[in-house]
Amino acid sequence: MEYKNILVTGGAGFVGSNLAISFKRKYRALKITCLDNLKRRGSELNISRLKEEGIEFIHGDIRCPEDLVLNKKIDLVLECSAEPSVLAGYGDNPLYVINTNLMGTINCLELCRKNKADIIFLSTSRVYPYAQINALKTKEFATRLEWLAAQKNRTGWSPKGISEDFSLKGAKTLYGATKLASELILQEYIANYHISGIINRCGVIAGPWQFGKADQGVFTLWMMSHYFKKPLQYIGFGKQGKQVRDLLHIDDLFILIDKQLNVLPEYSGNIYNVGGGKEISLSLLETTKLCERISGNRIQIKKSVKNRPGDIAIYITDNSTATRDFKWHPQKKPQEILSDIRSWIRKNETQLKKII
Repeated sequence: MEYKNILVTGGAGFVGSNLAISFKRKYRALKITCLDNLKRRGSELNISRLKEEGIEFIHGDIRCPEDLVLNKKIDLVLECSAEPSVLAGYGDNPLYVINTNLMGTINCLELCRKNKADIIFLSTSRVYPYAQINALKTKEFATRLEWLAAQKNRTGWSPKGISEDFSLKGAKTLYGATKLASELILQEYIANYHISGIINRCGVIAGPWQFGKADQGVFTLWMMSHYFKKPLQYIGFGKQGKQVRDLLHIDDLFILIDKQLNVLPEYSGNIYNVGGGKEISLSLLETTKLCERISGNRIQIKKSVKNRPGDIAIYITDNSTATRDFKWHPQKKPQEILSDIRSWIRKNETQLKKII
């Protein structure tokens, strides 16, 4: 590891805090600073975890350039900050999403330019238009929807899932649009200011210390709701819970980024789709059955016919490019991921009861 001083934005969030701690445990001499505005409920619980590992925490906001003026030299930014909700911006407050996900990223890029620091940017699979994904033909099976094996004129789709070549033309939610805009500006900074950077378009990430909601962190939400016996809801797509997502354990994401950092200049400017892939995917109905088995609890699940804005029936990642370049394969399967979440809930039950 050639980097000595890392800034993790969104550093008290689920992804940022876990990555920071994993890097610190592997590279003890590494100096890590985590910056977060603590807007997400539950993120304050991660501050003590960071400090116990010798990681500095700064309460700041990437929307404010002055909060990114640090009294230290930074040589790498892990840009994990975001307003990650797919529903964010619907209604009367789009500016918060735009200012956080786009202007905040630009402020981070300015920090990189001034410090000559490299960057790993965590983008999202939501850059792909939802109408284009929903236009893929599906078939209903007993526990899930699946894409048909043959799709006409669908560049970027294969039975493995969605690749980086999938069309970007069409609406993609404000979350996806601001992340895609950030990707474009990041590539200009790479080209013009001699910094190295990689873009990871992540699907659903899951694991301990995620405070899940229906529109972000669904697998953790599902296990938490089963553990604490709270009701859930199947929303849209036939209201049977057959919509499908792949899922990626946060530890598998760390392994990939660790590999990327050791060869970053060689792959600078590249974009990678990052997710669990077809083998590590679940429908909500399948998730319910697994959560019942692991938790021992059965809960009420309501049903709603209407699809949510921007929602998709299936998303599965084609990881082939990341596998080729970094010899990386996700290791943790769905049952292991959900069991890991359940163990974390059990160990921290008192704290988590106040949040759910």
